[in-house]
Amino acid sequence: MAREIVTGSIPVRTIVMYCFDPRAAGAAQAVADHFGDEVYPGELLLDGTGRKIGSTATVFPLIVGGGRAADALRSITVSQHLFGVERVVVVHHSFCGATSFTAEGITSAWKNEQHYDISSLYDWDGIAIADFEKSLHYDVSLIRNSPGTPKHVEIYGLFYDIDSGELTEMVRDVPAEVAQ
Repeated sequence: MAREIVTGSIPVRTIVMYCFDPRAAGAAQAVADHFGDEVYPGELLLDGTGRKIGSTATVFPLIVGGGRAADALRSITVSQHLFGVERVVVVHHSFCGATSFTAEGITSAWKNEQHYDISSLYDWDGIAIADFEKSLHYDVSLIRNSPGTPKHVEIYGLFYDIDSGELTEMVRDVPAEVAQ
C-alpha cells in the first residue's frame, strides 16, 4: 500500500549515487541524459492549496563521500521498498578527493588526531579510490551482493568528467532476464 501511494506521487525508478563534491553536482542530470528515459530534476506537483504533493522526477540522487556504495546500501533498500527501483547507478568523478588518500592513511590520521582506532569500522576497499575502474567494479559488486538489493535491478558504474560533463560507462550488471 505504501509503495502505491508514494509511486503515484513520486515516480522514482533510478537511484544515482555520486560524490558530495560540488564539482560533481551535474552527475544526476548527466545520468538522466545518458539513459534518455529519465527525468531530473523534474517539477514539483502542487495541490490546489499550493502544498507539494509530488514530483515528476524519476531520478533519486544519493550524495555521499566519494560516491561510494557502502554509504548508500540502506538507502537502496528503502528506495526499493518505497518506489520499486529499477536501476542503480554509481558515479565516480575526475579529480575526486577520495583519490588523495588511502584507507591506511585515513585510519592512521584518525587515530593520531582523534585518538580512536577506526581500522575495523569500514571495509577498506570502500574508503578511498586508487583506480576508478576497480572502485566502480567493487561498488557495483557490493550493491549486487547486498541482500537489500533486488535481483532484478540493473546496476551501472559510470565515470563522470567534471570538466566536460561526459559520462563513460565502465561497469554494467544487468540481470539476464532484463537484458533480453
